[in-house]
This record gives sequence, structure tokens and C-alpha cells, in this order.
Amino acid sequence: MNDVLPFVAAALRISVPYALAALGATFSERSGVINIGIEGVMLNAALGYTLGAWASGSPWAGLVAAILAGLLTAGLHAFVTVKLRADQITSGLGINLLAAGLTKFVLNAVFHSSSHSERVAAFAPLPLLRDIPVLGDVLGTPLAWIALLLVLGGQQLLFGTVFGLRLRSMGEHPEAGASLGLSVAHYRWAGVLLSGAFAAVAGAWLASEQRSFTDGMTAGRGYIAIAAMIVGKWSPLGAAAACLLFGAAEALQIALQGSAFPSEFLQMLPYLVTMLALAGFIGRSVPPKSVGTPYDPEKA
Repeated sequence: MNDVLPFVAAALRISVPYALAALGATFSERSGVINIGIEGVMLNAALGYTLGAWASGSPWAGLVAAILAGLLTAGLHAFVTVKLRADQITSGLGINLLAAGLTKFVLNAVFHSSSHSERVAAFAPLPLLRDIPVLGDVLGTPLAWIALLLVLGGQQLLFGTVFGLRLRSMGEHPEAGASLGLSVAHYRWAGVLLSGAFAAVAGAWLASEQRSFTDGMTAGRGYIAIAAMIVGKWSPLGAAAACLLFGAAEALQIALQGSAFPSEFLQMLPYLVTMLALAGFIGRSVPPKSVGTPYDPEKA
């Protein structure tokens, strides 16, 4: 038990940003827009949190700043892909490259360092929950409960409301939605912007946990979140479950450091689990039929 609880705590801590980013990717793709730019959204949001918390001294102001940064980044992707109907993969990769350069520029301009920021405020642990042995560090964090509510709420919104039904129709048969008088563009904008807001909370989690921003701190988490979304069959709860698997693999990698296992194998373990999971599930996971296809009302 002494070894199990620290492992569970580490797996939960690692899984939270994956689950939030995967939730964002799910909403975007369900609306018909591939969002490879989740990585860039998280990175910009992490910097937004850092700047907001540094300027105000409040982690809640940092969270608001992170969400605004995420919405702006996702809005750029929506403008390019929905309004201009550009290639979605190219736009997402461009977002990631832009975020990598922009965050380094702002980091250097504000903190006079190209690698890291100053220390900023983090969320205070919740009373009572913080006193839980071992797990208190995770369960006592307000963002952990916000993440849980977002995943559960996202599942209900996507599969239990009229809005969710209409959003999903835009990723399956946008022509059918348009024939009913629905605006395909509006729903796709909504899906992409929601993805930006959810992924922004993931970026805020990373910056809050580290209490600073470091260059490239997302470290490919956005891409693994997209893989989790596929394994989870484009469902918030399914994606969150897949994220727990990836989080457990990464926690195992950390726990095995210093053991007899080669360090090179341990470094590749989370990515190996990702590849095996994709190989096992991608053949049985059916994406929305119109995802990645720009909608042109003149050709519909």
C-alpha cells in the first residue's frame, strides 16, 4: 500500500492535463475540425496563466488569462479552417510553431530569459482534502475538481443536449444540418473555441503545478491527448480513461528510474504505450465522417 498510493497520486497528477486536452480535441473533431494545434493552445495558455498570476498574484486571475489565451489561439485556428477553409492539419501545425516562437519571445521580453519565468502563485489546497494521506496533494487541488467537472459536464453536453447533437451532426453530415437551417460555421466555431477553453485549463494546470513557465513545457502532451481521444472513440469519458492509462505509463516510468531497466527504454515507455493503444483501438475507432473536410455552402 505504501508503494501503491504514491503511484496512484502520480498517475492522477499526470493524467489531468492529458484529459483536459483530450476533452478539447474531442469537441473540435466532433464538430468536424481537426485540431492538431492543441499543443500550441496549451503552451500559450500556460504562458497566459504565468503572466496573469505573476501580474496579479492570484492563480484565479492566471486561470482567466490562460482561458483567454486558449480562446484566442483556438479562434485563430477556427478563422483559418472554418472561415478561410484552409487545410486543418497545416493550420494546426502552424499554430504549434507559432506558439513555440511566440512564447519564447514573450518570455524573453517579460522575464529576460529564453528558458523560464519567475515563480508565480499557485492554487491553495482545499481544506480537509489536502490532509488526505499521499493523495491530498492531488485531490486538494481545485483544478483537479474543475477538470473532473469539465469532463463529466462535457460528456453530458456532447451526448445529452440538443446543442451536443447538433454539434456532432456537423462532424458527421454537415449538409443535413444545413438543410435544417443550422449554421455549420457557427457550430464549428463553437467546437473549436470550446476545445481552446478546455485545453487552456490543461495549460494552466501545467504552469500552476510548476509555479512557472518553461520553454516548451507541454513536451508533446497535446499530441498524446489526441491519441487518447482516438483510443477513447471521440468521447470525453473514454478519452479520460485512455489518459489514465497514459498517465499510469508515465508514472511507471518515473517509479522505475534508477532500477535495472535501461533508461532509454523508460524514456520511450509512455510513447510505446501510446503506439500500442492506437494499434489496438484505432481499427475499431470510427472518426466523425466529415472531420477534416472544410464545408463550402456553395458546393453543398
